[in-house]
Amino acid sequence: MVEMWINAFAAPNAIEQIARDTEQNGWDGLSVVDSQNLSGDPYVALALAAKVTERIGLAPAVTNSVTRLAAVTASSIASVDRVSNGRARLGIGRGDSALAHLGYAPARVKQFETYLRHLQAYLSGDAVPFDEIEIPAGAAAPVDALKLADSPTESQIAWLAGKRKVPVEVAASGPRVIEIAARHAERILFTLGADETRIAWGIEVAKKARAEAGLDPDGIRFGAFVNCIPHNDLDTARDLVKGGLTIYARFSVMHGKTMGPVSPTMEKAMQSLHDAYDMHSHTRGDSPQAEVLTPEFIDAYAIVGTPERCIERLKPLVALGLDKICIGGGLRLTETSAGVEAKALLEKEVIPAMRPL
Repeated sequence: MVEMWINAFAAPNAIEQIARDTEQNGWDGLSVVDSQNLSGDPYVALALAAKVTERIGLAPAVTNSVTRLAAVTASSIASVDRVSNGRARLGIGRGDSALAHLGYAPARVKQFETYLRHLQAYLSGDAVPFDEIEIPAGAAAPVDALKLADSPTESQIAWLAGKRKVPVEVAASGPRVIEIAARHAERILFTLGADETRIAWGIEVAKKARAEAGLDPDGIRFGAFVNCIPHNDLDTARDLVKGGLTIYARFSVMHGKTMGPVSPTMEKAMQSLHDAYDMHSHTRGDSPQAEVLTPEFIDAYAIVGTPERCIERLKPLVALGLDKICIGGGLRLTETSAGVEAKALLEKEVIPAMRPL
């Protein structure tokens, strides 16, 4: 059965009610933003959400490999897993707004792969060699400088040994990150839009990478962030989806080169999005980047329209092999009456229709 997840801000004073509503309204999971300059701490939010729910999965969507050491990330999500009785998952990517607000671009691919390897070791209760841990040379002296009677010789989170391992889910859009995720994650969460051809391409890249690494091509799960807004007025649906759509569509052209198969028309639209992107207006539907989105691009990259139309577009994605769909970009839905109406249509019509799949 496909899981249906929704995203939210990690708002400390609102997250408990958001979590209750998420569980009561039929969602399978709740993901929260990890962007320290724009939202609250995700692990605090997830722990609070865990204490007021019983069923839904909980995850950051997504954390990154730069702002926290792998040991800290592993300990944080494992703590959430404990208080939620095994409902946590770790969503991770190369970073976006969290790094932009520190003056940095997303993590380098090589660093990201090393971090994933370390993360999986920690979550499994295994050790990471000290000389592989990236701490700035000027930040602290080696522990040997203390001349202790004894001290650790490698880094291990001992309290995780023999316990449930939190699954790692990597958000990916380009082939190199998809390949890394295929080798090191339990699930890939594609950020490729709602186009069947692009999702099928991502799955093919992942399975090929696993086969080349000597791994079972079918030994990994697939999901996707999909911008999906149902509304009986198409123009209203388009307006509601724009802010979130700019985030996810940008991932496929973040460095100026379009990732994955695209038509010339779609490539032109994505380049326009890249050139217009203003991080000050991140997630907003009234942003400069949202203004360059054409109706044709919105209809192709996102899923908008009546509930029936949304269901019709979602089902083929599940048939490709997706078993998790994160409704991306719904962070601001409850800010308007039209957004509240769209969210209700998701919960009352779209989610129930996906249940048999």
